[in-house]
Amino acid sequence: MGTTKWQARTRRDLIIEVWETLDCESVGASELERIQEALREKFGAGALETPASIARTVADEGAVLRHPEVFECDLKWREKNLAQSIFKEAMDFSDLSSAFAVMVKLEEKRLQLKTKNEPEGLKNLRDIVVAARTESQLRARSRIIDEDQREQSKEISEWLRVWLQAPELFSDWLDLRRRSPEFRKKFPED
Repeated sequence: MGTTKWQARTRRDLIIEVWETLDCESVGASELERIQEALREKFGAGALETPASIARTVADEGAVLRHPEVFECDLKWREKNLAQSIFKEAMDFSDLSSAFAVMVKLEEKRLQLKTKNEPEGLKNLRDIVVAARTESQLRARSRIIDEDQREQSKEISEWLRVWLQAPELFSDWLDLRRRSPEFRKKFPED
């Protein structure tokens, strides 16, 4: 499904187009996941619909739903996304000490997901870090906040860049970075 060029221009139309392409009499978890995959590919992660919402859309078009599967799929999706949103909200990159604590949690989460062999979870974690880096870069360029906060935001952005490029090396790199004379001179209170 990853190479299909979908014609739909709206999420609703894409849901129906994918469902019709699947050519199935009934819709359950696997079909809902494939429709979500197509939504993510075409419109990005922000355009995802809940499995229940997708099921409602295809049911309105005449699909027969395998209700227990739809319910279970929706429940798992919501639990996963709730855990991610709670994790995302707990990420405080406002200063170096808070950012360091978050980086420790990020690394723990990455190792946990890697150990459990959850590539989708790793991708979602990476997306969260990309968004945090973008926000950090914006803070670093802001004229509204003071110079010290801008410098900290630049440093945090660099930490996130290294984590994105080489997460396996990140912990050692961060330890060396925080011990460096340049860092100690720039951020003596950290």
